Amino acid sequence: MKKDTGQKRDVTSKWRLQTQLVRGGTWRSEMGETSEAIFMTSGYAYDCAEDAAARFAGDQEGYTYSRLRNPTAAMFEDRMALIEGAEAARSTATGMAAVTAAMLSIVKAGDHVLSSRALFGSCRYVIETLMPKFGVDFTLVDGADHDAWQAAFRPNTVAVFLETPANPTLDVVDIEFVSSLAHENNALVVVDNVFATPVLQKPLEMGADVVIYSATKHIDGQGRCLGGCILSTDALMAETILPFLRNTGPNISPFNAWVMLKGLETLDMRVERMCQNAAKVADALAEIKGFDFVKYPGRKDFTQHELAMKQMSMGGSILALHVPGGRDQAFKFLNALEIIDISNNIGDAKSLMTHPASTTHASVAETARAELGITEGLLRLSVGLEHPDDLIEDLHKAAHMANIGSQSQS
Repeated sequence: MKKDTGQKRDVTSKWRLQTQLVRGGTWRSEMGETSEAIFMTSGYAYDCAEDAAARFAGDQEGYTYSRLRNPTAAMFEDRMALIEGAEAARSTATGMAAVTAAMLSIVKAGDHVLSSRALFGSCRYVIETLMPKFGVDFTLVDGADHDAWQAAFRPNTVAVFLETPANPTLDVVDIEFVSSLAHENNALVVVDNVFATPVLQKPLEMGADVVIYSATKHIDGQGRCLGGCILSTDALMAETILPFLRNTGPNISPFNAWVMLKGLETLDMRVERMCQNAAKVADALAEIKGFDFVKYPGRKDFTQHELAMKQMSMGGSILALHVPGGRDQAFKFLNALEIIDISNNIGDAKSLMTHPASTTHASVAETARAELGITEGLLRLSVGLEHPDDLIEDLHKAAHMANIGSQSQS
């Protein structure tokens, strides 16, 4: 039996972000636990057959089966909805489960989907390979080209999908512009907001209809487990997304949902420190003259800096850099790192670096990688919570050992 703690939505929505992250969505059982309980159960018992019938009919509050909803997952979902400013949220086993469920619940055979071309490799697969198997056509456009967006809409375009900033190139899409254009064409806008996190960017406030997260990243933040989340309006969730989730079952486990709840408690502090560290690291890397470029949305030399800072409150925790010597030099640089781990994850407390062309985007066609700028010399760095000076020293040493230019003496 749920114990009412007085956490009504109209009250919790007035709390400041930091309080929402720690206490939003929480309720306590009769035991009075201070940490959210983990309900490791697949099913639920009823006091009588009439109660079971009433719950399945929707006439009685309560849980019926954890594929439909679980109390621990529900707390995570309620907290996510609160901090995102969404009416509804549902959690999934992974971020890609969230992407796939959101998109497949919206489209049907004969529909057309429009997407920015700079996407995570698995997202490209969903758009380019999976959906066409079910009769859904697609068009990929340069996310920064407004004319390309306008020209690509068709009468049967039902959804727009985009990442901003994109993985791994950090391309930024004008969410407000694309959302306005999509709504003029009766299409829904789905935004993968994982790089920005709900702390830095609010796509729903800019017109998006659905927001997707891989909770595996910053929300967990310590490389422990997988999870995802879909956020939208009550109507869209109830009528479109939820039937798909209930009947296909891409559920998060109660334990993973509990881990995500613990991660949310420190999300604001971690993301702020990561952004501060990333800004310092980006500036230091920019002084190493041997890199072809160092991209960081928070730097003024970032091509889309003005738009990025209009949409995000800080520059984020991810940066991209390019070495002139291709894969060989990139690997030498990676292998010379002592503190920073070689890993394809992001948003971790530990700093992580990867070579996208051979890892996260290895499944993307070589021609498509070239079009996106994901060359053999591109590296992606997710900056963590270590002292920035230690990270900078590690990167300088690795650059020296990989024969990447000369370091500025200024």
